[in-house]
Amino acid sequence: MRNFWLHTLMVTTIVSLCSCKNSYSQDEHKVLPPYNIESTYQKLKNKYPSISPVHLIDTTLTIKKDIVYHKTSTSKLFFDVYFPEITKKTEVFPVVLLVHGGGWIVGSKKNQHPMAQQLALNGYVAIPVSYTLSEEATYPAAVIDLKHAIQYIREHASSLHADPNRIAILGASAGAQLATLVGVTPNNTIYRTQSNTSDAVQAIVNVDGIVSFTHPESEEGTIAGQWLGGTKSENIKNWEEASPLNYVSKSTPPILFLNSSRPRFHAGRDDMITQMNAYDIYSEVHTFSDAPHSFWLLNPWFTPTVFYVIKFLDKTLKHSS
Repeated sequence: MRNFWLHTLMVTTIVSLCSCKNSYSQDEHKVLPPYNIESTYQKLKNKYPSISPVHLIDTTLTIKKDIVYHKTSTSKLFFDVYFPEITKKTEVFPVVLLVHGGGWIVGSKKNQHPMAQQLALNGYVAIPVSYTLSEEATYPAAVIDLKHAIQYIREHASSLHADPNRIAILGASAGAQLATLVGVTPNNTIYRTQSNTSDAVQAIVNVDGIVSFTHPESEEGTIAGQWLGGTKSENIKNWEEASPLNYVSKSTPPILFLNSSRPRFHAGRDDMITQMNAYDIYSEVHTFSDAPHSFWLLNPWFTPTVFYVIKFLDKTLKHSS
């Protein structure tokens, strides 16, 4: 009976973490469970008995782990690089920076390794990235981190076999909000870094992430508030400033939206597409009507997710004029 209640407590904590709505105390910060592929599977397997966790497959890909791309005042930040098959030293490929989810408070770049592997197998330099989580530093630290990562890629393009003119950013859940915000604020003074290198990207993939914290469809609460430096009523400036919907312009890159069956995880999406259409900017939307949030970490949804991502990136990065 004791084990049952311990299990129930853990599942409840995971649910509150991933929904980004429930409140928690400072003591709970110390015992937050991990947000990863296995914990997601354990959380959802009873409701979806046919699912399975996504795993890496055996390949001969070259992988470089834990490259330091930036040092903050509190820590080093790392990314991993999955290379496609390289046939000559000067060969370059389009790049995808992959941003993990976890409510801006937990999660790991390891969550993006299976997607990175599939992208590399399809001709992309795929880079799962870490960033500063909210218990270490609040907004806008994570946004600036990711802009540093893009700048690092451009500044080290040769050694990474990267085409500096073909960079996409892909994020999932909270990572999708971050990826979209980074993508729609190229070289924006709000998120200034120490480098003059461009942080612009040429495509965005948003996997079940909101694009507005203040939209009527948004239900973000306490965990978002921790990252944004206060609740919506306490710090509305940050809630509005961190909303990608507020930055759509003629320079916004093409966006792919992949969504679950839960409407709150695409808050503001339709309004964003309407604005993009006014500028004749390409976008796609694909919804998995039977899928839970975090579907990208599980079979059977991983394979179609990969399919849509590669199809979109091939169109916008490989075949764009």
